[in-house]
Amino acid sequence: MAYRNLLSEDRGAIRTITVNRPDKLNALNGETIGELHIAFEQARHDDAVRVVVLAGAGEKAFVAGADIGELATLTPIEARARSRAGQSMMRGIETLGKPVIARIQGYALGGGLELAMSCHLRVASERAKLGQPEINLGLIPGFGGTQRLLRLAGRSAALELCLLGHPIDAARGLELGVLNRVVAADKLDEEINAIADQLAAAAPIALAGILDTVLTGGECAIDQGLDYEAQSFATCFATDDMREGTRAFVERRKPVFSGR
Repeated sequence: MAYRNLLSEDRGAIRTITVNRPDKLNALNGETIGELHIAFEQARHDDAVRVVVLAGAGEKAFVAGADIGELATLTPIEARARSRAGQSMMRGIETLGKPVIARIQGYALGGGLELAMSCHLRVASERAKLGQPEINLGLIPGFGGTQRLLRLAGRSAALELCLLGHPIDAARGLELGVLNRVVAADKLDEEINAIADQLAAAAPIALAGILDTVLTGGECAIDQGLDYEAQSFATCFATDDMREGTRAFVERRKPVFSGR
């Protein structure tokens, strides 16, 4: 479909979805949230897509936050609906079943950091700035920021970022575990392309199993999580990809995974 606020481009099995509102620093308005939901649902059901890269247009921002001008007009009932819409869209990214990489070249603030945290991997330029500044507007994070920060970085970091509202640099984000990798600005695309290529060549069913087991099992008690892992592990043995991977290892060649 044609989007007003997004760009979508495929490179082999890798789809790049770009929030395209550079004049607004890619801020998330209601329309953009809806389009992101549609774009990721299309990626979910397209078997040709094995990896998604989520980016923001321009050099200044990944996504600088929610559209504050739009938020300021909402009633409490409308605000709850907007929160739920953003949460649902981001939960859809998190549970896509295919790896999603956030490309963070600049500001990832408020809803932008929440969007990045819904991705499975976050690769940032050394120039990136991260934060949850909602407290400065008399608000709290509404798209999952309190919950994903808690799970990614722990209670201390979640409270620091949410209570103080100060942005942190990429090095601090890496130290806290919010980011996976930080690279020089001119190496960002090279790094992301290398990761995406590696993931695109991996076994799709195993990738989905890892994502599901980490996300679901991580919310369980250890014995339940281990049982969930054993079930997912066993499922892999019913796939052509497992047979191809083990055969390729024995034959000392690179496997070619079909996703079956």
